[in-house]
Amino acid sequence: MPDQNGTNTRHDLENTVVGRLAALADRTRTDGLPGDLRKDVARRVLDVLGNSLAAHDQPSARAVTAVARDWAGAPRATGIGTGEQFPAATAALINGTLAHSMDSDDTHLPSVLHPSASVVPAALAVGEATGATGAAVLDAAGVGIEIAVRLGMGGYDEELGNSEFFERGQHATSICGAVGSAAAAAMLYGLDAEGIADAMGIAASFGAGLLEANRTGGTVKRAHCGWAAHSGVTAAEFARHGLTGPPTVIEGRFGFLHAFCGDRADTAKVLDRLGDHWELPGIFFKPYPCNHFTHAGIDAARILRHDIDPADIVEIQLGVPKPVLRTIAEPPAAKAAPESGYHAAFSGPYTVARALLGGSGLGVGHADFTDEAAKDPRTLELARLVTAHSDDRCDEIYPHQFPAVLRVRTRDGAWHQARVDHNRGGPANPLSDAELTCKFDLNVEERLTPDAARTVAAHALALPTAESLDPLMAAVRG
Repeated sequence: MPDQNGTNTRHDLENTVVGRLAALADRTRTDGLPGDLRKDVARRVLDVLGNSLAAHDQPSARAVTAVARDWAGAPRATGIGTGEQFPAATAALINGTLAHSMDSDDTHLPSVLHPSASVVPAALAVGEATGATGAAVLDAAGVGIEIAVRLGMGGYDEELGNSEFFERGQHATSICGAVGSAAAAAMLYGLDAEGIADAMGIAASFGAGLLEANRTGGTVKRAHCGWAAHSGVTAAEFARHGLTGPPTVIEGRFGFLHAFCGDRADTAKVLDRLGDHWELPGIFFKPYPCNHFTHAGIDAARILRHDIDPADIVEIQLGVPKPVLRTIAEPPAAKAAPESGYHAAFSGPYTVARALLGGSGLGVGHADFTDEAAKDPRTLELARLVTAHSDDRCDEIYPHQFPAVLRVRTRDGAWHQARVDHNRGGPANPLSDAELTCKFDLNVEERLTPDAARTVAAHALALPTAESLDPLMAAVRG
């Protein structure tokens, strides 16, 4: 219970979910992330920076940056690629929006969260503003990511085989990301376990996000991670000045999990092996800048295209897990002819067609998701041949992977099939350092010279021993 000043006592917090999460954060700030996890987080920083630099011409990035420039405040943290500095919470808003705008950010399964796109921008902003070491920033980001995905797992229903957040149309990435961002920011602001708990408790009231844009359009989803990062930093700043959060904010009757997920919420999953097992190293990197549900279909198309002339194709069948159909296959007419490059990134028929035609980058790339590319007649002709359906084997594997099976019939009546059970970029099919650096280079090739790109990559990967973020942030300021 709060004392007469409205502050939660450490004794009370020891018996609450937010208190145990805050204790992990406090302990990690002292002891550091275990094993090679700092290196893992540094790779995620590099990935976030590349995705962010690639996003500057997107409408979401322009809109959010324009609003941010109208807000007054002390210049303390870098807006990536803007050449400017902003208050920490404002920089987090800009950078979180950039990080999520190309749909190329990492994914945790089975919670289906993109944790780094909100938590890393929050940690970078506060880390720069406070002069933190690279190791401290990585520790904070690592804990924030871990907390975000554990909250996401609290909303995952084994029987349903899907996230209850997702079933209700809620964007768990931004909802849980706000709380993870608050933990990271609070660590870097030097708050103790009670203060970190308060920051998370405050941020739990700020997280929001709806997924309807995935189905029928709108660019607001791209700003979700920016708002989550902004909310997390703001919550930590409120906690610094004495605002408090409820001690049972996660498990309470009117708390986070019950409010968002109802009776399907599972608090035990949030705390399962907390501190002994880290979800962090199992989070998937995305090789392609499009919705993760489309990736296995792309890889299946990459397998088949070596033996098939696209001009000979007369029918295409795409099998995926049943819950995936709502995002990448419905409504069918809109997915077969997406209205923009952004909508194309959420289309199974379009991404399969584009990959069969050769694609770009590591398989398909940013050039495949421009508005011009989305109107390409050859691509749309192939996309119209795609019918999507649920596949039993895919249903068995989902959501621990996002598998797909692709069957293509050619004019001679022959069927060609490729099945992909393990997504590229995950633990069973990882991206090497060279492949991740290649993705970064492809992301920034229109904004940075090769020498500048190498400098950013070197500074990002050297964060475990960096005395501050200054050299890295100067390099990405633009």
